[in-house]
Amino acid sequence: MEWFSADGYWLSRLIFQRTLAVIYLVAFLSAALQFRALIGERGILPVPELLRRTPWKAAPGLFRLHYSDRFFAAVAWGGCAVSVALIAGLDGFLPLWGGMLLWALPWVLYLSIVQVGQVWYGFGWESLLLETGFLAVFLGTGDTAPPVLVLWLLRWLLFRLEFGAGLIKMRGDECWRKLTCLDFHHETQPMPGPLSWFFHHLPRPVHRVEVAANHVTQLLVPFLLFTPQPVASAAAALMVLTQLWLVLSGNFAWLNWLTIALALSVIDWTPFAGRPPAVAAPPLWYEVVVIAVTGLVLVLSYRPARNLLSRRQVMNRSFDPLHLVNTYGAFGSISRMRLEVVVEGTADPVADEGAEWREYGFRGKPGDVRRLPRLFAPYHLRLDWMMWFAALSPAYARSWFGPFTERLLLGDRDTLRLLAHNPFPDAPPAHVRARVFHYRFTGPSELRATGCWWDRTYVREFMRPVPRPLPPEREGRDTGRGTH
Repeated sequence: MEWFSADGYWLSRLIFQRTLAVIYLVAFLSAALQFRALIGERGILPVPELLRRTPWKAAPGLFRLHYSDRFFAAVAWGGCAVSVALIAGLDGFLPLWGGMLLWALPWVLYLSIVQVGQVWYGFGWESLLLETGFLAVFLGTGDTAPPVLVLWLLRWLLFRLEFGAGLIKMRGDECWRKLTCLDFHHETQPMPGPLSWFFHHLPRPVHRVEVAANHVTQLLVPFLLFTPQPVASAAAALMVLTQLWLVLSGNFAWLNWLTIALALSVIDWTPFAGRPPAVAAPPLWYEVVVIAVTGLVLVLSYRPARNLLSRRQVMNRSFDPLHLVNTYGAFGSISRMRLEVVVEGTADPVADEGAEWREYGFRGKPGDVRRLPRLFAPYHLRLDWMMWFAALSPAYARSWFGPFTERLLLGDRDTLRLLAHNPFPDAPPAHVRARVFHYRFTGPSELRATGCWWDRTYVREFMRPVPRPLPPEREGRDTGRGTH
């Protein structure tokens, strides 16, 4: 079938695949370095407990067959190894079926991780990586030209990603319609970056232009993805520029970079790449598989497409257990005030205001007012992100904040490794508490006078002081219960 292949997109496929492989590497590395504290056997939300209370069909994956921290580590580090192999282009040295299996491997491994990740993996870019990774399996390797159908499915994914994000804004917070959201967003976003202070202090007319440009890119430009070249390439290039602007303005894990990868797959690089290399005709079995997968994706797209058109549009939801076709969106509402949960401990036996309280430091979220926000994306600091949600409402932290503070009281090494500063390096604190502060960016004159990027004001108590748990034998004696 001559229509099946798009020879001119061989470089588009290559750029997309290598970029995706790098994102896979970051995702697996994030899992390998953080899982023990978050979801390990002794973690804040242990995987074994999840597996005991949920059915297999709710979250199928490798860990349904077996779970241990060693096995999880093997899956995560194995995913890193496969990602490195894909970055190096190992798939190009394999037959077509072998290359497809190699691309299927990180998808299966990361799907298994997401299925047991619980709230720590409830972000839209997890499903986006899985949906993109699934389509990448069927893009083929250098021995065959990219299939037209899969290239169109990638455009359909990019369309839903951008258009869904644009619609949720217009249907949500009125500041998007008034073009005023970025008067607040650079300051109140989940994890500001090193340039966020500067973005926040741009003139307000510039903020209006930012919002208007965002609406154009997310609500109008996506339709141009389905037009002939070079219009589709120009639309994709505009999306890339918009995403790079977002990369500069804050930390959003790999969401921006994965969106860029999808946009790069749309661009026709023929004027720069020259004539495509000679490739063999695709085998019949490959054509049948690609057509079948296309049909499956179109059928599964019904509910996400209906969600796009619904007045009750929801963000970041999967409609099937394998995350094959999902709905996306971000920041349907914007916080006007930045609240931060500050966690403190004291070694004093009496936990009152006269005690010496010392603050725990986080890697990404604001804490020390003199500390300029750091750049971490595309690496994902899961605990820091959830701390932002906790400040919005204690309900977001109900399942995990108590176990988190308990591990601080026990001096758990894996939990402390997630933090930038442990104020109790020699022994755990006697008590831990949490308080809510209002943070705002200082102005230029304040920064010059104080050296502080932030100003903060106490708002309320988040968690009353909690004492260190007694050892089992002490607990038995102190409560009058026998230990024999």
